[in-house]
Amino acid sequence: MSEAPFVVSQRDADTRPSLTPHCQLRRVEAVVNEASGSVGDGAAQELEAICAEYGLAVRVAEVKGKEIGPALEAAVKAAPDLLVILAGDGTARLGAELAGPDGPLVACLPGGTMNVLPKALYGDRDWKDALHATLSEGVVRPVSGGRINEHHFFVAAILGSPALWAPAREAMREGKLKLAVRRGVGAWKRAFQGDLRYRLDDGAIGRAEAVSVLCPLISKAMNEETALEVAILTPSSATEAFALAMKALWGGWRADESVETYPCRKGVATARGRIPAILDGETVRLSRRAEIEFRRVAFRALAPEGPHPAEDVPGGPVIA
Repeated sequence: MSEAPFVVSQRDADTRPSLTPHCQLRRVEAVVNEASGSVGDGAAQELEAICAEYGLAVRVAEVKGKEIGPALEAAVKAAPDLLVILAGDGTARLGAELAGPDGPLVACLPGGTMNVLPKALYGDRDWKDALHATLSEGVVRPVSGGRINEHHFFVAAILGSPALWAPAREAMREGKLKLAVRRGVGAWKRAFQGDLRYRLDDGAIGRAEAVSVLCPLISKAMNEETALEVAILTPSSATEAFALAMKALWGGWRADESVETYPCRKGVATARGRIPAILDGETVRLSRRAEIEFRRVAFRALAPEGPHPAEDVPGGPVIA
């Protein structure tokens, strides 16, 4: 733990950048994982220095591995005005979940590989630019989301075999063609079983290759945050399913004839075995029954006025 001094000279006070006028910030807690995808050495000290520019004292917990959960819990329990998270997707999702609608404001900075929630809130800014923008012009943004069994998500979820394509997609994005092909072949062997059944709200039971759930934060169809947008994927063959997966690499999935979308507040998906899934960029294995629920206010973010919806947010459309 380290804490930046809160004492500044009058000269410093006159020249430092102005804090956002949209909320009062005095106490800041930060959780930083320097080993995460795009954080790097010295990030904790850089984060402290940026906060100091705005006259803010910040207590930083530098963590890794099993230290992350307890550090987030301690930071939320300290009841700061703002919780800053600089780490990967799983840490961002957990921190927002722990804060909830009644906890501190949360700034989930892009520190991971996919940066699903940060991209939805900040666009393509790096973490330093995102922090500056948050502290100088951030507004309180209630963020809706979803819950699948005990798991929370705030951007998007994918249930079913296409979730197995996520590692291949990320390798493709990183330009690692051979790795992408190898991962794709592995996913192909395990995919396209077509045994996922679903029911949305009070509708009839249907069957699909996959169910994709988009939160209002990135959904172009949900102009008002009243429900989730659920995309039902029903390709008629493995070849069509593969083509749909390829579309998800580059966008354009929504116009595919095998995709149907619906608003949904509650739903359920079942399968013969455990359901592969990705929630906000993090791979999870659900039980054979996945209960889906919309949450009107899941947590409160501090971020520049948006929205920053993008269908290429990793973890969103079709194959996460």
